[in-house]
Amino acid sequence: METIILSIIILLICVVLLGVKVLFIKGAKFPSGHVHSSAPLRARGISCASGHESAKLSHRENNNKKINPKNF
Repeated sequence: METIILSIIILLICVVLLGVKVLFIKGAKFPSGHVHSSAPLRARGISCASGHESAKLSHRENNNKKINPKNF
C-alpha cells in the first residue's frame, strides 16, 4: 500500500512540475510535439509521415477517378 501511495505522490509531483508554466502563467500552452511545429525539422526537410500517407492516398484516389472502366 505504501508503494502505491508513494507512486501516486511522485506522479502528482511530476505532473505539477511539467505544467508549471501552463498552470501559473496566463495564456501559456504546452509546447507542440508535432513535427510540423518544429522549425529545425522543417529546415531539414523532415515532415510528418501521416501527411505523406494522406497525400499518397489522395493522389491514388484522383488517379482512380480518371480511369474509365469501359476501356477494359
